[in-house]
Amino acid sequence: MDKTNNLKLDGIDKIILRNLMQDARMPILKIANKIGVSGAAIHQRLRKLEKSGLIAGSKMILNPKVLGFSTTAFIGIYLDSATRIPSTIKALEKIPEVIESHYTTGNWAIFIKILCKDNTHLMEVLNDKIQQIDGVSRTETFISFAQQIDRQLKI
Repeated sequence: MDKTNNLKLDGIDKIILRNLMQDARMPILKIANKIGVSGAAIHQRLRKLEKSGLIAGSKMILNPKVLGFSTTAFIGIYLDSATRIPSTIKALEKIPEVIESHYTTGNWAIFIKILCKDNTHLMEVLNDKIQQIDGVSRTETFISFAQQIDRQLKI
């Protein structure tokens, strides 16, 4: 890494990453054969990229619609005091429908993404869980009709 903490990737690193970003279960030997290097060299490079912090892990991605969760919403949360942010985050962590939380600039103290089965479920989560958290003064909800872009950074 250089002084600005920007990791320098060479062409082989980029090919490895592009292949694994497209299919994280792609066999290492298949990538090695494409590039013309050994599987051990690929493993060594992946360890280097993991150690650098560039690769933060891998995960299985579930399709929420298959499980009956068809409503995605984004909620801006207004707090009565900024000192309530840590306790609010802890309370939000206990709500399984909350899948992302962001501390943001702008009108809200916290901006979250939630998955619900339908609008009735969304209303229950809002009224019975989120708006009952101490310090939440009000919320602003945006329902997503469809996600058009879902991607990672291009390398």
